[in-house]
Amino acid sequence: MAATQEVACTGERADNRPVRTLVKALRPEQWVKNLFVLAPLLFARRLGDVEATSRTLLAFAAWCAMASAVYLGNDLLDRREDQAHPEKRHRPIASGALPPGLAVVSAASLGAAAIGIAALGIAPGSGLGFLSLLLGYAGVNAAYSLGLKRVVILDVMLIASGFVLRVLGGAAAAGVYASPWILVCTGLLALFLGFAKRRQELVRTTETGTPGRAVLVHYDLPFLDVVQSVLAGATLIAYTLYTVAPHTVASVGDHRMLLTAPLVAHGLLRYLWIIHVGGGGENPTKIALSDRGTVLTVLAWVGLSGALLYLA
Repeated sequence: MAATQEVACTGERADNRPVRTLVKALRPEQWVKNLFVLAPLLFARRLGDVEATSRTLLAFAAWCAMASAVYLGNDLLDRREDQAHPEKRHRPIASGALPPGLAVVSAASLGAAAIGIAALGIAPGSGLGFLSLLLGYAGVNAAYSLGLKRVVILDVMLIASGFVLRVLGGAAAAGVYASPWILVCTGLLALFLGFAKRRQELVRTTETGTPGRAVLVHYDLPFLDVVQSVLAGATLIAYTLYTVAPHTVASVGDHRMLLTAPLVAHGLLRYLWIIHVGGGGENPTKIALSDRGTVLTVLAWVGLSGALLYLA
């Protein structure tokens, strides 16, 4: 009987393994990026609007599904290149743990689910704006994966555009106004993180001699260091101007949002410290979820912003 139980347990583990492998390939840890979809609702002070909040949560779910479909498609296209990478070779598709056929079916299903949510759950209340932006996001990522990821500077700009599209999508779903300052801040922050990622990838490939993405041959450290400094300063200036912009002051009632600017400054400087002193920065998502200083800064910014917008 013990043997039977052991076989049953082994069989259960074997049956569950493909599911776990597929979930890993979907990269759910990257869904944190889709929180940008929620930003317009938060800053429009509409969290108490049940309909707008419901549509925004559906938008978040749709974006997560589409993002995972994009990750699967990208991993399928890059599986041979990933097999030569010291870390990416462990990804489910590159390692052979996830069959390409299952990945294709899963990507198509997730894409269809995302479009279905957008068309049936969001579009009736917000028009076709959200669906168009979601499809635009998929198109930008397809262009990136099919070749534009090898074009210097444009590769990072395309990634950054995905974050701007998230904010626009969240605004369309909630039916709120997306301030130009929010779009500018989002774009600059995404560019800052994107070029920081390229810098650390270049450092790793140079120091270890391991293969890296093809576009890295067009970058060098002095250029990336200058770009980082410029973008960090531009992001802080843009955010500070947003907090005192007429639209923000009219919405909040005074200049209280300026109190959140020091937290943004600390977050940017903390990230620069991680890159230049701590030796990290190649994975912004990992830092956002695991670096204690960054996590505490983000939580403090969210908490203070929420208090100033909704309680003060």
